[in-house]
Amino acid sequence: MSDTQSKIIDILKDGAFHSGEVLGEKVGCSRTAVWKHLRKLEALGLVIETTKGTGYRIVGGIDMLDEKSIVGALSVEARPHLSNIDIFQAINSTNTYARELAESSSVSGAVILAEQQTAGRGRRGKNWVSPFAANIYLSIVWDFEQGAQALEGLSLAIGVAVKRALTVHGVQGVKLKWPNDIYVEQKKLGGILLEMIGDPVGHCSVIVGVGLNVSMPALQATAIDQDWTDVTTELHTQQSNADGQKLSVRNTLAAALISEILPLMDTFQAQGFAAYRDEWQAADAFYGQSAEISTPKQSIAGVVRGVETNGALRLELDNGTIESFIGGELSLRLVR
Repeated sequence: MSDTQSKIIDILKDGAFHSGEVLGEKVGCSRTAVWKHLRKLEALGLVIETTKGTGYRIVGGIDMLDEKSIVGALSVEARPHLSNIDIFQAINSTNTYARELAESSSVSGAVILAEQQTAGRGRRGKNWVSPFAANIYLSIVWDFEQGAQALEGLSLAIGVAVKRALTVHGVQGVKLKWPNDIYVEQKKLGGILLEMIGDPVGHCSVIVGVGLNVSMPALQATAIDQDWTDVTTELHTQQSNADGQKLSVRNTLAAALISEILPLMDTFQAQGFAAYRDEWQAADAFYGQSAEISTPKQSIAGVVRGVETNGALRLELDNGTIESFIGGELSLRLVR
């Protein structure tokens, strides 16, 4: 995205009409050039309305991320753990950037956010649909000293942190699907992607990636291959302040997520997943239901019976025995 396009977005984000002449004066280009830039912005999924004699507007305005707003809304517990926060207009992937950052220097406590990802990734290499200024694309870097074994169940614990943040934000009925999905009423609301670099038995860095649907545009949503929902849909009503102005859902939710995740990362190595197991199981989206877990070599059916203290999935087989599955390239789905 060019600097001119960023300036145009900053002007139009209020949702009000602005004439082409005024836009040109403010960004330093002709009305024709403004029109061309607007066409490119529409390609990002922004709905731009044109009215002759009045000008242009982004319908409904857009909720842009703001570092000052996010940092100002962080909890007292989280603030000491935040080392840095970077917000990008567009980036290939917040996790990719965080990984590159961690490989080059010590950046524990670094937070990366983006308005848009051009190559967002989900688990097992799946594409993560990432339209501009619509959802939350967040990555956090944290250093650990005891290697991969001490991190068992971390992705599930992060799921608990995400659920807490959403509940505080007013989203009800949040469920967790093993090992890393966020659900409401069997519809996917978000996902978690963890990556580790460094010594698997010693000092390492973990990148925690969280993607949440906040106000998913219908056009971009056609690329999603499963039932989904977003925060705006679940909240039902548009939040506003006393002056009737739209509140920043994305900034307050981003702050809530960071406020939950950073303190968790600080204590996880000592507490482990056991401290979060009961809360995770209370929100288990599949508990007691018939499901099938797929490994690279086979599929195994059974009834979901929660998780172990290390985060492993417990599956009751037809013969009544319990088999546990952890990590790796595993996929869990309900048997209809």
